[in-house]
Amino acid sequence: MPEPSPSPKRRGRLLRFGAACVVLSAVAGYVVVQYVTGGTGDPGCRVVSGDANGTSYEFTPEQAVNAATIAAVGTDRAMPERAVAIALATAIQESGLRNLAHGDRDSLGLFQQRPSQGWGTEQQVTDPAYAANIFYEHLAKVRGYAELPLTVAAQRVQRSGYPEAYAKHEPDATVLAAALTGTSAATLTCDGRAGATTATGPAAVRAALARDFGRATRQEAGAAESDAEDASAAGAETPVAQTSGRTVTLPVSEATTGGGRSAGECGWQLAHWAVANASALRIERVSYAGREWVSGNTDSKWRATGSTTAEAAGTSGEASGAGGDTDSVRIVTAQ
Repeated sequence: MPEPSPSPKRRGRLLRFGAACVVLSAVAGYVVVQYVTGGTGDPGCRVVSGDANGTSYEFTPEQAVNAATIAAVGTDRAMPERAVAIALATAIQESGLRNLAHGDRDSLGLFQQRPSQGWGTEQQVTDPAYAANIFYEHLAKVRGYAELPLTVAAQRVQRSGYPEAYAKHEPDATVLAAALTGTSAATLTCDGRAGATTATGPAAVRAALARDFGRATRQEAGAAESDAEDASAAGAETPVAQTSGRTVTLPVSEATTGGGRSAGECGWQLAHWAVANASALRIERVSYAGREWVSGNTDSKWRATGSTTAEAAGTSGEASGAGGDTDSVRIVTAQ
């Protein structure tokens, strides 16, 4: 005997239940995507491949600041670009490039490092510069890590329950590492909308440089002469950066680079670092090698210095730039 058809009232309840399940599934999926990507619904920043292969990655100003710190710490340790890509892919997977104050068990920070497992104190592992530094310290102990598949190298540091998880982030991490180490010129842009911050002006820029690049950058881009006493207390040597009003000028030359890097790579790293920090530090303008980024442009492109046309200055992968002043990076801050 056939089953009786459900009553209209019951059918209505079933339909509502089914609709609720669909909504909950969609919400759960959204939450997962937001966790992994760091919430890129309104990214604000974008990096493109310097090889014209179409690869691009969009991310938020918060993620940009953290990615720039990871890259800066890597180059300050004289780690190769491959190491920076491994670190970035790891942080994208573990935290969505966000400095998380929670995680599995006692995991914290960009790399979800566990204080109980000897990674450092809670305060240390939630300091992006410290977290990146100790990640590189462990990566450097992995024999032949630069030749290993990225996910294998990352897993030997992280020892995750999902050892293959890092592989899917390699394309994004690779293009991001190229920009943030300076090997790819004029490829990282942000819209530069001011964030909720009180860190403004040249002093804030110098403090952030010292935080991310450590002693090497304090030597290259230390405080102005009026702040020499504070710089000395922080361990800096004689400052060489020039500060005039709202402008910080960072000298770039073969003498200020290390680890076999060219002056052009150093210059583009500093320029991209400044753009990545534009919202956090209220930076209005960055110029290097005849190109200029200006906060608030609708297309956020690097343009030829002084250009008033809509034509971009180009996104060549040549780290040396395309003419213009390659002796210094100029950063103009807001009032």
